Amino acid sequence: MFVPDLYRAPDDSWTAELIRRNPLALLTSNGGADGPYATHVPIIPDPEGAMAIGAGATLLGHMNRANPHWAALRTGDPVLAVFTGPHAYVTPTIYDITPAAPTWNFTAVHVRGTVTKMPDPEATLAVVRATVRAFEREFGSGWDMSASQGYFRQLLPGVGAYRIAVTAVESMFKLSQEQRPEVRERVRCAFAERECSRHRETARMMAELPESGR
Repeated sequence: MFVPDLYRAPDDSWTAELIRRNPLALLTSNGGADGPYATHVPIIPDPEGAMAIGAGATLLGHMNRANPHWAALRTGDPVLAVFTGPHAYVTPTIYDITPAAPTWNFTAVHVRGTVTKMPDPEATLAVVRATVRAFEREFGSGWDMSASQGYFRQLLPGVGAYRIAVTAVESMFKLSQEQRPEVRERVRCAFAERECSRHRETARMMAELPESGR
């Protein structure tokens, strides 16, 4: 991913936060004659690893074993996981200046690494449990999964778990930093007034961007 210096993450916490809030990633890997594979899958940082997401960190994920992508994956394969955060179209009418051009504000993290498939059912179950805990904490209501462990085990034969050893991370936070402060503030306010949660989230990130990144 091409990331101009102006749009780099203010610090590593921004990258970790985007992945935590937007864990449905697009996992891609090399394919065969038909081209690369790409699957939308939930991916979380290893809860037993470091909080920061960078080279040396570990991510955990799982997918349906019936997916041809699972059969094509080999331990040691390079993979790319793409996490997409808040984004919104910027119409030139917001700028209130001429000349102007439309653009798209967006946030994204690309994580490269090597994959290791987990054939052990207990390791797979551990990944599923860790994923449930992470999502219930962030998006759910604290659901107690203890009464569903038997059901989880029934599903295990169809679940393929894996870990990704992170080798590189690229983060892009394009939030109108190229504009003058007063124009950028008009964009933020326009997004904040929208009913769409995606626009409001983009506005929130614009407001939280440190002054040095504006």
